[in-house]
This record gives sequence, C-alpha cells and structure tokens, in this order.
Amino acid sequence: MKKANNSSILFILVLWLLIVTTFFTLLVEAKKNHNTKTKMHKNKKHNNVDHRNNPPNDANSPVPIPDKGSSTYPTKSSVFNILTFGAKGNGVSDDSKALLGAWNSACKVTRATVEIPSGIKFLIKPITLQGPCMPNLILQINGVILAPPKFGSWPKSSLYQWINFKWVHNFTLQGSGTVDGQGYNWWGTSQPNQKKKSKKIPDIKPTALRFYSSYNVTVRDITIVNSPLCHLKFDSSKGVKIDNITISAPESSPNTDGIHLQNTQDVEIQYSNIASGDDCLSIQTGCSNVHAHHINCGPGHGISLGGLGKDKTAACVSNIVFEDIIIQNTLYGARIKTWQGGLGSVKNVTFSNIQVSNVKVPIMIDQFYCDKNVCKNQTGAVAISGVKFNQITGTYSVQPVHLACSTSIPCIDVDLISVQLEPTPGYSGFQQELCSNSYGKSMGPLVPASIISYVAPPPRFPQPPTSPSAVPTTREENNELIQNWVDTKVAKEKPVKKRTKRNDMGELATEEQYTASAVIKVRIAEARRGPNKSQADPMATQSNSPRKKIAL
Repeated sequence: MKKANNSSILFILVLWLLIVTTFFTLLVEAKKNHNTKTKMHKNKKHNNVDHRNNPPNDANSPVPIPDKGSSTYPTKSSVFNILTFGAKGNGVSDDSKALLGAWNSACKVTRATVEIPSGIKFLIKPITLQGPCMPNLILQINGVILAPPKFGSWPKSSLYQWINFKWVHNFTLQGSGTVDGQGYNWWGTSQPNQKKKSKKIPDIKPTALRFYSSYNVTVRDITIVNSPLCHLKFDSSKGVKIDNITISAPESSPNTDGIHLQNTQDVEIQYSNIASGDDCLSIQTGCSNVHAHHINCGPGHGISLGGLGKDKTAACVSNIVFEDIIIQNTLYGARIKTWQGGLGSVKNVTFSNIQVSNVKVPIMIDQFYCDKNVCKNQTGAVAISGVKFNQITGTYSVQPVHLACSTSIPCIDVDLISVQLEPTPGYSGFQQELCSNSYGKSMGPLVPASIISYVAPPPRFPQPPTSPSAVPTTREENNELIQNWVDTKVAKEKPVKKRTKRNDMGELATEEQYTASAVIKVRIAEARRGPNKSQADPMATQSNSPRKKIAL
C-alpha cells in the first residue's frame, strides 16, 4: 500500500513538470511569432515609403532620370556631331541645316556640345543660332567652317552678319579650328592684285561672328580669318571673356576690325593675336568695364575708342583699361576718336605699358574725326576726361603725339606718364607733336622732351569774391569744384526728345540725348573768363564759326 502511494506521487510530479515545460515552450514560441510579424510589418511599411524616393538596390531596376544640371548624363548623348545630322563636309555642299539641327538638339540638354570635327571643311550659309538654351552649352569648332565666297549668293536680308548668336547665356565657343569668312570678293579693288569687278559690291557687308544680347559668353582658342567686315562683334551683351584667339586679315582689307564691342559691359580680352585692315580692338558707345591685356596688334589701325557721337548722337564710354599690349606696323597706337557735334562723354580710360614699333602716330585724341575727305564743321563734341597714357614706349614714323581737342569742349585730365617715343630709323619728314585744347599733367621721363611744353593743367575754376576760402589750392580741389559745378548744372537740364533710328545692324535703337555739352561749354567759358572779366552769358556770345579738321 505504501509502495503504491509513492508511485502515485512520482507520477503527479512528472506530469506537473511536463505541463510546466509545455507551457513555457508555448509561451516562448508565441513571443517569437509576435516579434517576427511586427518586424515584417515595419519592414513592409518602410519599403512602401522608400519605393517613391529611393529605389531598391536591384541590378534590374531602371536608372533614375538625373536632375537638371546633373553631370550623370552619358557622355555620348551630350555630344552632337553635325555629321550625324546630315552634314556632307566637302566644303561645297550647304551644311547649314545640319549645324542648325545639331544646335537645336543640343540646346535642350545641359552641358551639351555641338561638335564640328577636325580635318573637315563645312560650308555654312548665313545662320542664326538662337537661345536661350540649357546652361553650359559648348560649340566646339575643330574643323574649318567656310562662308559663301560669292556675295551674290547671300540673301539681302542676311548681309549684316554671317553667324549670329542671339540670346545665348552661359555659352562657350572654343576649339582648334578656323572660321573663314572668305571675304576677298567683298573687299573689291582694295586688294592690290584684284581686278575691278563688274558686279556692284553691296554697301552692307557681313560681320563674321556676332553675339547679340548674350550673357556670360566665353570665346577661346579659335582662329577667325578674312571676314568681309568685322571679325568678332559683341552687341548689347554682358560678361564676356575672350582668351587666346587669333584674328587675321590682310592689311589692305577695308573695315575688317578684329574685335568690336558695342553696348557691352564687363569684358576681358587677353592673350590674343590680331592682324587686320582696321582697328585691332574697337570700343564703341555704351561700353564700360573693359579690360584688354597681353594683346599683339598689327598690322591695322591700332586700338581705338570710337568713332563716337556720329550724326549728333549721344555716346558714353567709361572704365576702359588697355595694358601690356604690343602694337606693330599700324597707323595708330592708342587712339580716341569722336565726331564733331556729338554728345556724351569718355572718361576713365587708361593705356598702360604699350610697346609700339613703327607706328605712325602712337598717341592720339581726335575730336575732329572724319572718315571722308570733307566733313561738315559742327559745334559741340563728346567730352573727354580722365585719360592716362602711361609707359607708351617705342618708335613712330610720322608724329609721336597728336591731341586735337575741341575749342568749345576741351579734353581735361589727360595725363602723359613715362612716354618715350623715338623716330623709326630710316624715316624722314616727321611732324612735331600736337597738343590743342588738351589739359592734364606729365610725369616721369618724356621723350621727345618737348612734349612737356604741350601739357598744361586744366583751367582754374573762378570763385565768387565773397568766398575767398573756396579758391582751389591744388589740382584735385580745382577738379572737384569743376565737377560740382557741372553736376549742379546737369541737374537743371532736361533731356531732349527721344528719337528712334536703325542701328548698324538694321535694328531699331532708341537714344536719349542730353544737353550736357551746353553745360560743359558754360563751365569752360567761365573757367577761362576768370573773376575779373565780364560775366556775360557765354552761350549768348558763343562763336559758331566753322573749324577745319586737323589732319596729319
């Protein structure tokens, strides 16, 4: 009996142990299943969100489209070779449509390149490559592009320019190739070995490359040759950089300016070689903040501001710097030229470290500019002030210095600093330097030494007897008083009526002309009259007698 009871107790203990073990086993499994489901639910929710922004790392997943401006575009798809757009590349067939097709396709892609491949010649008729395009578009010219050689094949509506870049922003024109304007037929009988053509040459001739209303443009490394007219022109543009280009045309080719700027600001021109039949650099009205340096110029007409003020128009040019330039075998060196009767101003212009060799007239200011045999004498002139000729050295063949300023509006603050000019060996018949109605200072050694006798300080501004303390004692005080007087008078003047005319590109242009010239006449007349002379109105007694053009 006792043995049976012990067996029952042992059985109950074993059963209880099995029950407890089973319970804990079930509890652990349930907990594991719960954690697994929770984790799967979280992962599923997380993946649902990420699928919209971060695709899974799967080799079969499609590549996402890059954002605008991304550099992850395939290289091949961003290069548009004009041969793939149907260009023949034989120098005879018209490849204009192929170039335009490549341009229009590249224009839609960021950092695209239109490629003109090397070793091939492409004939391109007058064309406009128009923007705005996606940023950082490049036109890569490694081959040769040719203009139509016969002017009779040019449409009359396309005579202003050959290749016209319009409204392009953040654009680069570059390459090792050549842009050939084939302008020999346009130059006519100006070529020494060319017979007179029976067909009349058009009065309007095209510029080779023209940029209109464009911003942040770079032109580098290319060669431009034999343009019918100007080689490279910027009109109504801003933020221009020209680097390491070559421009070449015969010395006898008329009006083939190298680089021509008009209504353009913030320009840098550097490390370039320019030879032409006209100005190497031509700065026209509306230009400011221009810096040109390390340029080789010649043959040609040198470096010029102007002509400004033609047909009594208003012209304003300011903050121009030319430095570290070599000029050889040219008509002029550093020149400012304005037409009689013009309005406006030229101020803050510096010619520095200019080396000249066999230049007819290295330094020139001409307020009587005339491109014909006879020009009508007119009163008024574009006011010129703040001009520095610093370290102009070398040889001349006609006249070292020619400063011919208006009697009614003289040039002021025209400084000659360290000018050393010797006659070119072997030449004779030199003319003496001329300085007429130009005022400024001289510093450093001057050669010829007689230049110093032609440099004078500006006229002293007369002060009322009641304020003797205001009489200027230094040149700076005198100039400040003059400027204050001009500012006061200008504030009282009203602009004349606006007039609209067509500019040299055939486009409508509006110019607002001010009567500032009359203000300057008053200032100069009173400065010359002095405090002890008659206080009669100088405008009432102004002489309108004609003046002859001062010629070399």
